[in-house]
Amino acid sequence: MQINRVLLTAIGCVLLAMVTIQSGASLAKQLFPIVGPEGTTALRLGFAAGVLWLVFRPWRALPQGRDWRSIIIYGLCLGGMNILFYMAIERIPLGIAVALEFTGPLAVALFSSKRKTDLFWVACAIAGIFLLMPDLSSAQGLDLTGALMALGAGACWAGYILFGTRTGKQSSGGITVALGMTVAALVLVPVGALSQGLALISWEVLPLGLLVGVLSSALPYSLEMVALRNMPTQAFSVLMSLEPAIAALAGFVILSEYLSALQWGAIGLVIVASIGSSMTPKKAVVLDPAV
Repeated sequence: MQINRVLLTAIGCVLLAMVTIQSGASLAKQLFPIVGPEGTTALRLGFAAGVLWLVFRPWRALPQGRDWRSIIIYGLCLGGMNILFYMAIERIPLGIAVALEFTGPLAVALFSSKRKTDLFWVACAIAGIFLLMPDLSSAQGLDLTGALMALGAGACWAGYILFGTRTGKQSSGGITVALGMTVAALVLVPVGALSQGLALISWEVLPLGLLVGVLSSALPYSLEMVALRNMPTQAFSVLMSLEPAIAALAGFVILSEYLSALQWGAIGLVIVASIGSSMTPKKAVVLDPAV
């Protein structure tokens, strides 16, 4: 019974982490009319970096020499993933953006496997993407620029995973994320400040920016670490595959974003591909960037 309670707690942590991430993204989208995606990204990264430095104290184990190269590239991927994702959800619904972004880690997982059966999961993912991509002949079609930005965020997510694996061998996961977040903040906070000016530090914006940073970064990362210590990594990956659906629900509840039956079906195909990929034995686990 004790094992079951531990496992149930871990499952609850994963689900709560996904809910907080997507709630943070929904809240961030409401900041766009005030400070835009660039300003929102600056707030999220700046506050998240500060919180992670206080929690993990990375100054105790700073990288040496060439180790900084992987950290810097990791941080740039992290920053690119954040700003491209926010620019995407400014144009397209949250659930669709997350489904398209999911193609990044899905590609890493599938390309790391040599099993022929994984071709089926590739086909599911490709079918889902094609169903989500805009019909250029229709004025009602999905915004092409937004869709491409979501795919770009997915490519950055893939880089985040690959270089995060390298940096993870040099220091603990928490320290790695704190340093990567700092690199991303050093690059993108000035961009947000230049584009939005004093609006970025108004009392109307700062509390919401802090809340976005906590909901989208510090809290879900901590919950995922608790979950990973108390459940099999494969089960963790399968549960994380539900994130596009949770994002779509968050968009519906918080932002009143309605999706068509076809779009829900496309999201379902991406989820099926992700679950199938997660069930295939691999060398490494694809983690969600709760950052």
